[in-house]
Amino acid sequence: MSELTRRKALGVIAAPAALAATAPAAIAQQPAPAFTLLLLNDIYKMSDDKGRGGFARAAGIAMAERARGVPVLFCHAGDCYSPSLMSGFDQGAHIVAMQNKMGIDVFVPGNHEFDFGKDNYLKLVAAQTYPTFAANLRDAAGQPLAGHKDSQLFELGGIKVGVIGTAYDPTPQISFPGDLKFSSTMEALRREAKALKAQGADILVAVVHADRAMDNEIVRSRVVDILLTGHDHDLAIAYDGKVVMVESNEEGNYVTAIDIAVSIRGEGAARQVSWTPAFRVNDSRSATPDPEVAALVKGYEAELSKELDVDVATLAVPLDSRTGVIRTQEAAIGNLIADAIRSATGAKLAITNAGGIRANKQYPAGHKMTRRDVLSELPFGNATVMVEITGKDVKDAIENGLSPAPQGSGRFPVISGMTVEADLKQPAGSRVTSIKVDGAEIAPTDRFTVASNNFMLEGGDGYTALARGKTLIGLTDGKLMANEVMVYLRRLGTVDAKVEGRLVLR
Repeated sequence: MSELTRRKALGVIAAPAALAATAPAAIAQQPAPAFTLLLLNDIYKMSDDKGRGGFARAAGIAMAERARGVPVLFCHAGDCYSPSLMSGFDQGAHIVAMQNKMGIDVFVPGNHEFDFGKDNYLKLVAAQTYPTFAANLRDAAGQPLAGHKDSQLFELGGIKVGVIGTAYDPTPQISFPGDLKFSSTMEALRREAKALKAQGADILVAVVHADRAMDNEIVRSRVVDILLTGHDHDLAIAYDGKVVMVESNEEGNYVTAIDIAVSIRGEGAARQVSWTPAFRVNDSRSATPDPEVAALVKGYEAELSKELDVDVATLAVPLDSRTGVIRTQEAAIGNLIADAIRSATGAKLAITNAGGIRANKQYPAGHKMTRRDVLSELPFGNATVMVEITGKDVKDAIENGLSPAPQGSGRFPVISGMTVEADLKQPAGSRVTSIKVDGAEIAPTDRFTVASNNFMLEGGDGYTALARGKTLIGLTDGKLMANEVMVYLRRLGTVDAKVEGRLVLR
């Protein structure tokens, strides 16, 4: 997947090397912690990537943290059951099997936990040995779900720590939770915070799957003392003297530990607890992988390899993904891929980039297209996105894609749902002469839903026009393009994609 790590808001500290390099003398001066909070979030890939990330290394970090002898509360802020290559085959069951070995104390569901529907989500929850917290999630009748908690009071190092979990509010708009009800994160936090305080909680911790705007609102509200969050894929540490906010990047690359030192004065009704945080960013490159989880990963990777050599469709016509073709002209395989992401998202149009189509090969008619073929064509792990933008934005996006033409370029537009004509003799930026949708010329003020990929939504290959409108499926919300193309091919059975005049260059 293209790099989604953004280090911005809330006074973010995003320099793990600097944090890890704290001098031993400085560490020695820190008060002994009463307990440690450990945060993992947004992890999809089973294995490490160039020695960093993956479940075995994340589990190894948790194991090492427990070995320090300080009480540890291991929290997972969600998004793991999808999207990954293996989840396309078992709908996330392998993730549960691995996480069952990791000793997770608190898990909250992210939006991707619902990508395969309500029934699959509930099936996975039933298979978990770790608890799910979701104070803002209810069934269709408004009742709590089996296997779910709203909050819990933990005793950690003699301190009563109240923990509240919440799911991602907009999940019904970007995933498939069926008739499950998602209420306000803030309302759920306020309700449970009050209840936990009544039970004698000394410190309140929220584990949430929420975007940064919601994180900011939670911090400003002072409803909890510590916020552990996921969804934005940031490596983020913030502390304003009152409230802590932490997010641990993505893919288990970093697992953040927060050591909480506590001072207690008085007893009974006069008891007063003050606390201070110290932050340690565990870089997974330095972690010793948990051997039990590593063995599971090895087995699943072998199983995945077998799964890839499976036929998904038969070609009735030849397809050509050679670089010199796909980056300079309309190509049948490009039409096929653009059609697949438009179908997967339900968008009116689709624009993707030729540079994301990489196998550089020819397939003869009669070829049995396999899952491995699809992954060879779409190797970057990009995910689908969908935006609502104007006709002008659509035109600007196409102009951007055609700006290097006739020279081949990775930004060359691969389209679906529209026909485009362009005059390459004109200056870059003024080449598009016609864009038609359903046979009618589009107007600058018309609005269209457009499917694309997360790399382009971030402005990759110069496609800044895609981010001007409303994001409907965002950077961390979509499914793997490769999986969506596999699903589309299997549904077709026989592929008859052709060059059909979608993009006419003069």
